[in-house]
Amino acid sequence: MSDSENTQPETNEVRLSILGMSCAGCVGAVEGALATVTGVESFNVNFADHSATVKGDVNPELLTQALKSAGYDAAVMEGFEDPAEQEALEMQRYRDKMKKALIAAAFGVPLMIAGHLDWLPAVNSSNGQSFWSQVAIMTLGIMIYCGGHFYTGAIKALQLKQANMDTLIALGTGAAWLYSCIVIDYYTVLPSLSAHAYFEAAIMILAFINLGSGLETLARGKTSSAIRQLIGLQPRTARVVRNGVEVDIDIAEVGLGETLRVRPGEKIAVDGQVLEGYSTIDESMLTGEPIPVEKTAGSKVAAGTMNQKGSFLFTATRIGRDTALAQIIKSVRQAQNSKPEIAKLADRISAVFVPVVVAISVFTFFMWWIFAGELALGYAFVTSMTVLVIACPCALGLATPISVMVAVGRAAQMGILIRKGEALQTAGKLNCVILDKTGTVTEGKPTVAAIEVLSDLNEEIILSYAASIESASEHPLAAAILAKATEKQIKLERVRGFAAIAGQGIGGKINGKEVLFGNSMLMTSKGVEYAQHTEKLAEFAVLGQTPMLLAVENHIVAIIAVADPIKKDSAQAIAQLQAKGVRVLMVTGDNEITAQAIAKQAGITEIRAQVLPQDKASVVKELQAQGLCVGMVGDGINDAPALAQADVGIAIGSGTDVAIESADIVILQGSLLKVSQVMALSKVTVANIKQNLIGAFFYNTLSIPVAAGLFYPLFGLLLNPMVAGAAMAMSSVTVVSNANRLRWIKLD
Repeated sequence: MSDSENTQPETNEVRLSILGMSCAGCVGAVEGALATVTGVESFNVNFADHSATVKGDVNPELLTQALKSAGYDAAVMEGFEDPAEQEALEMQRYRDKMKKALIAAAFGVPLMIAGHLDWLPAVNSSNGQSFWSQVAIMTLGIMIYCGGHFYTGAIKALQLKQANMDTLIALGTGAAWLYSCIVIDYYTVLPSLSAHAYFEAAIMILAFINLGSGLETLARGKTSSAIRQLIGLQPRTARVVRNGVEVDIDIAEVGLGETLRVRPGEKIAVDGQVLEGYSTIDESMLTGEPIPVEKTAGSKVAAGTMNQKGSFLFTATRIGRDTALAQIIKSVRQAQNSKPEIAKLADRISAVFVPVVVAISVFTFFMWWIFAGELALGYAFVTSMTVLVIACPCALGLATPISVMVAVGRAAQMGILIRKGEALQTAGKLNCVILDKTGTVTEGKPTVAAIEVLSDLNEEIILSYAASIESASEHPLAAAILAKATEKQIKLERVRGFAAIAGQGIGGKINGKEVLFGNSMLMTSKGVEYAQHTEKLAEFAVLGQTPMLLAVENHIVAIIAVADPIKKDSAQAIAQLQAKGVRVLMVTGDNEITAQAIAKQAGITEIRAQVLPQDKASVVKELQAQGLCVGMVGDGINDAPALAQADVGIAIGSGTDVAIESADIVILQGSLLKVSQVMALSKVTVANIKQNLIGAFFYNTLSIPVAAGLFYPLFGLLLNPMVAGAAMAMSSVTVVSNANRLRWIKLD
């Protein structure tokens, strides 16, 4: 085997942290570099958090090399980064940028004030040459220290025949310094009104841009707080029981099937199943449900959730990247990196924006030079430099991804996983929602609703017969019978000659007596008379319950009705959707009578009953053909085709059921109230993105003509390059701040 074959990884996904991305134009350059690497199948580049996710059979080293060749430093992000380390790194970046801004301002502000007050020697004075030459050297040193990354980035972009924000800043500040040096050396041949040095402008531009970048870094750190909180849920150590001894080990060393001890107040290390003990667990960060959940032997527990007062042992069933917490973090990251349709417009514009700005800057220079008379050269320089500085498309590039990041993080904290950016954009447009019945409108956990005694046997004996014979059954309703028997502390009897008849019921002998338990078809096939009980059977069916007949020695002794009750908040959730004008349908495989009964309790007026799982997708297509934007809400298993066909597929899962590939959105808590919240979040997020885009477009559209001096002949309005630098920097801060409003905005 060759060395190159040895280096091929088996992983299908690589996460990269990318340094040097300064504007939306950089996204295209990064995407272009990644596309050249052999084996790359797909990738998503997130300008908001300076990362990329790459899928395919590819060597990570080749990815980092390709990015470095394109002028960007990159590193592979493995496992879960420590939230404390990440926050410390962000703060270090913030302090570094603020330090550079302070140093530039410390020199630029006094120079600017002194210049305005005419305290500085004229360039053409006896001591002006010496003074301004020293200023030029000091300015150059400050520019290299405070803005060196802009100049190196511009050079690398030029080598790749590209242009980005670094290009604009390097051209603007570099031109200011070079022009000022020309003024010092050749002031005698320049028009007197053009012989002005702009050293303070170059420095103050860098001061404002570093200040804005620092504030943006600080604000951007808040946008990823949700995912950092999720990562922070993962404990670093676990207490395992090995050879009868409890030892603390690193979380990475825990193996499948190991027994772990959880003490009061500790976080659960990995997913597992309780072996012994009792406690309550706070699963709020996993499901959005604030009420602690009771856990006993057999209960499932999830990594990252917080144990309350009890202590218990559990066995590890999922570890590392397979835990529910890891899957949630992966889903959140994928959604934050995905681009809704609205983002693609901004990307296309940003890709050509910088070259267009450079062209406008050159055009502005020549127009002033030709038509401005004695002021020509000075004004031509100032206006062209101002155009370069003010037009950086940073805000445009941040407009969409920063809002998506905040919204997806907000949803995760509510127990809602948004897996695709398109779903975040589309959910607010839904005007028709299809609901599955079992596990969606109802609890999905059948319980005994009634026991109708039809003989001289008491209820305990009847329940003993039913539970004993059901103990050998795998039917979903068996769990309800057994749970009722456990609740009543009924002793189970031994069953002999057990037989299950598909679609009818079960039979066997208990204490030598022939016992049958099932529906009317079973009784008919066994010759048991039940005609006198048909009216009672119908009464149970109308209530949405499933009645089962119990016969002992060929005589009906009882009817046991099992029901799957609707969730306590289903009716409220459906009423909320209907109040928003959303058409709500329930589509189920159950019979018409049961479906009508459940629909009536939930407040649903339109149902489709006896629909096979594979036919639910056809119902979705039918409604889409009517011009409706359709959302499908189901359990993600037998509803997979319908979830995939719908405009937005919403899977109702448990706190540990997050890997539902057919769904666009997963609701972990299982509450239908979240559907309305998803729609509300979608609407406010899209509105927030539009605000950001319109603000960025408006800013650039208005600022460029003003910077070019278009309004100078009419109003005498001409922007100072320093003001342009401040305005450009603050536009990005404004966009990030506006996106952060989504963290607190009320969702109806």
